[in-house]
Amino acid sequence: MALLKRVLIANRGEIAIRIAKAASALGLESVGVYAPVDSLSLHTRFTTETREIGGPGEGNSVAAYLAVEALVESAKASACDCVHPGYGFLSETAAFAELCASEGLTFVGPPPAALSLFGDKIRARTLAQSLAIPVVGGSTKALTSPAEAQDLADDLGYPIMLKASAGGGGRGMRAVEEAGQMVEAFERCSSEAEAAFGNGSLLLEKLIARPRHIEVQILADSQGNAIHLHERDCSVQLRNQKVIEVAPAPELDETLRQKIHADAIKLVEAAEYQNAGTVEFLVSPETGEHFFIECNPRIQVEHTVTEQVTGIDLVEAQFQIAAGASLASLGLADQAAVGAPRGYAVQARVVARGAGTLTAYKEPSGPGVRVDACGYVGYAIQPQFDPLLAKVIGSSNSKASYESALDRTLRALDEFHIAGLSTNLPQLRAILVH
Repeated sequence: MALLKRVLIANRGEIAIRIAKAASALGLESVGVYAPVDSLSLHTRFTTETREIGGPGEGNSVAAYLAVEALVESAKASACDCVHPGYGFLSETAAFAELCASEGLTFVGPPPAALSLFGDKIRARTLAQSLAIPVVGGSTKALTSPAEAQDLADDLGYPIMLKASAGGGGRGMRAVEEAGQMVEAFERCSSEAEAAFGNGSLLLEKLIARPRHIEVQILADSQGNAIHLHERDCSVQLRNQKVIEVAPAPELDETLRQKIHADAIKLVEAAEYQNAGTVEFLVSPETGEHFFIECNPRIQVEHTVTEQVTGIDLVEAQFQIAAGASLASLGLADQAAVGAPRGYAVQARVVARGAGTLTAYKEPSGPGVRVDACGYVGYAIQPQFDPLLAKVIGSSNSKASYESALDRTLRALDEFHIAGLSTNLPQLRAILVH
């Protein structure tokens, strides 16, 4: 890691802590950033140095973490040679990656061209179709009015799904069951997309009812090599937000599994992708067919379960690939080097429901339990930021079963003690018991 020495982490919360730990393991110093209102966030205690960000009007809002020029200036002023964006915020913003490169900073993520490609779901769908990768029927261009959407939905037939054409994470996304719902749904989705991504255009897809949501973790180096690290099942969602994630996907047809892996690799190779990313698919419960929906060009919240079943630190790999390392130099010369999954891992996302201050906070522990978190007694949850408090991961060893991983996750959730504010712990327990 001689090529990289000091990283600015352009994020907050548990992912900033995760990145700081990976940087430290590789011998990199780290610089954390925080908005004034966020100065007591736990991530500020894990970095070598911290810097306040946010100008007038930004200090108490998400805008502080979106100010690309200020972030780059902070990186330069603190003698950083690279920037890691984490997930959310600027992680999929090509302009941020381009600005970093223009200022001599290594962006720990995909190149701007890949960010631009996969930041536009229409372009990504078009590429997939050109490679004979199945896609859900839908729009071939961004839709800017309810009338356009109505005409296409009439041709496809209801129900349909409206989605933001630029962005992800469940924002700007709604199912439309009948024509009379279209105008209101379109306006709401467009407004959400504009607020979240600065682009209110939408795409439309035929809705697959109750699909399995299967995603493939990939790594690709700058020498043109790409591998997959198996898949995750992210089907348990609430309002299009993932809640429970499992690796590998249980009871997935083996032939289908191989097809999904092959299509994921085909797509990222055609895109000349680099670094870590996730290619996502829907599987129809009726026909067993799989359909490409998007590629997320970044590390994902659920990367933990892949790490647990492969033994590969994905954030360390991100740094190494960004520094020019080949997959072969990481011991991943080909797909066989990844090996079979080592048992199963299940992640549950613990989120705060509303603002408040933690008056009690005790994380679970024990064999097969991992917790990535940002909570502590006295920490005040700020409502303008992501409410994710912790990710609880239960895993089984190579000789154990999927049920063992579920049991460990459930036990860990039972042991997690949080007071002072409401969380989704009861819901997570109920889901895992079901």
